[in-house]
Amino acid sequence: MSQPHALSDDQVTTELRKMTAFIRQEALEKAREIHLKADEEFSIEKSKLVRQETSRIDTEYTKKSKSAGMSQQITRSTLANKVRLRVLGAKQELLDGLFEDAAKGLQEQGGKDAGKYEGICKGLILEGLYALNEKKVTLRCRKKDEEVVKKAAEGARGEYKDKMGGREVEIVVDGKERLPEGSAGGLIILNTTGKIDINNTFDERLELLSIDALPSVRTTLFGENKNRKFKD
Repeated sequence: MSQPHALSDDQVTTELRKMTAFIRQEALEKAREIHLKADEEFSIEKSKLVRQETSRIDTEYTKKSKSAGMSQQITRSTLANKVRLRVLGAKQELLDGLFEDAAKGLQEQGGKDAGKYEGICKGLILEGLYALNEKKVTLRCRKKDEEVVKKAAEGARGEYKDKMGGREVEIVVDGKERLPEGSAGGLIILNTTGKIDINNTFDERLELLSIDALPSVRTTLFGENKNRKFKD
């Protein structure tokens, strides 16, 4: 077998250069790979952070927008309710004023025309006689109306007798308990025991009228309420 020849200094130098160049190339490629991988991971992480931050900002914006929108709705609703209550209050004041004026008018005019007032009282007495259907009733009126009411009672007693086939009824005007002089007029009819009464005073009639006629009066003054589902 032939013996291996020893490398000369030049050959050793050449081999070392080759090995150095190879190692350098490998190092450069490895460094390039690491750099590319780092750039890729950085881009991925950056995109992830951007998405997270964008999502957070969007969520925060949506939350604030909803909060602002709700706050605006509450403010509008509060203002609308305040305006509605003021309008309702003004309407009620007007209605109350109308019925107060009517009450004052009744008080001022009640009993001025004796003949007309007597006819009204007669009708109120007859209404009570038919409703109570008793042999004796008691009437309460203002002191100043006593004579007019007595005449009205006589007329009512006669008409009641005719309409009820000759049935008699005793009508007494209460001289002890009377309606207040400041009332509008009319009378109260009590049964024999005094435990049942029919309030036919003008004040009571006006009160009932204010309840029954209020919807139509409101409609006449302010128009139909479009928000009402049911009508009186």
